[in-house]
Amino acid sequence: MTPRTHPARRPAALVLAAALTLAVAACSDDETPSTPTGTATATDGSQDGADPADPTDEATDAPSEGALDPRDPVVETVSATLGTPLATGLQAPWGLAQLPDGDWLVTERDTRAVKVVPADASAPTTLTGPGADDLVEGTTGTGEGGLLGVALSPTFADDNLVFFYRTAEEGNEVLSGTLDGTTLGELTAVLSGIPAAATHDGGRIAFGPDGMLYVATGDSGSTILAQHPDSLGGKILRIAPDGSVPRDNPVPGSPVWSLGHRNVQGLGWAQDGRMLASELGQDTLDELNLVVSGGNYGWPAVEGPGGTSQGFVDPLVSWSTDAASPSGLAVTDEGVYVAALQGEALLRVPLAPDGVGDPQTLLAGELGRLRAVAVGADGDLYVLTGNTDGRGEPREGDDRLVPVVVTED
Repeated sequence: MTPRTHPARRPAALVLAAALTLAVAACSDDETPSTPTGTATATDGSQDGADPADPTDEATDAPSEGALDPRDPVVETVSATLGTPLATGLQAPWGLAQLPDGDWLVTERDTRAVKVVPADASAPTTLTGPGADDLVEGTTGTGEGGLLGVALSPTFADDNLVFFYRTAEEGNEVLSGTLDGTTLGELTAVLSGIPAAATHDGGRIAFGPDGMLYVATGDSGSTILAQHPDSLGGKILRIAPDGSVPRDNPVPGSPVWSLGHRNVQGLGWAQDGRMLASELGQDTLDELNLVVSGGNYGWPAVEGPGGTSQGFVDPLVSWSTDAASPSGLAVTDEGVYVAALQGEALLRVPLAPDGVGDPQTLLAGELGRLRAVAVGADGDLYVLTGNTDGRGEPREGDDRLVPVVVTED
């Protein structure tokens, strides 16, 4: 589904996407990862002798790396109108996913609770059951760690599986469990061994159009991990729903899809399958990246553009860190919408057939820090505020889940 917009009127200036590169940097002997390589719990379909019935032993139809091809002409600018909040009083909310009935799942980073926010704006409920107890009791972490991303299985109607990214005693991990109403069953570890820290903890998870689960990780404050091919830190990972490694990943047996990331917190796909990710920079530039298989995005050698001569992929768009600090993102047929924390705005990047248009800032200062954004089944955007995360200034009713109606100017 896409936000409701009127037909486009005129094209925008374009910024061409960077080409695919594969430049895995080698590390010196004293740059050994401080954490072990992550482990998957299911059979690795990339290995010789894999069961032919294993879905990862077949082509997985990985996301396209062709030109962006949303609708034409380009929608240069839009207006955004806030609706009535569906929920208020959320505590450091982080992950956001819509259920088939229109209700929303919201994870709370610090309480470790999972809230069900009804589409009719009635009072939220909290998940119960052994899985919910595990999330509360087994999730650790301080600062940016805790209970983070949430995603529904692409076959949720059949398997009722929900996936979570959390911080545990031995690092970040991805878990899955079945949801029956508001009862979450026992959790199963899907991926473990992701470096964890109080900063640069990543945490966004999302299923791609190929049915694979993509996992955004941070460098956990250890910059060398982003370029180390054997660490899961500073990467975008790609695994099957059972935790196995798809055969068409860039390195056989490795869940690493791309590397050289500082702290990715947003994942999404254009209608043609192109993958986009938002990434927090350090002191200079934040990024919106076009993610390609095996791509190296340059951190810590490069922040923002200028790395192609070194074999890195340049970002599609860069913002100053005070204007953005991007977290979650949503992609529609006409644009990429990025939730900005420090920028306290909803950032929009128009999509074009062969690139992107000039960025636009929406809702500046109206809601404070924004943690996540998603496209609802009704075609509207839904934004999750992030003012109670310890870095914002909470307003009355924070934090909130708010619908946003987008119309073309």
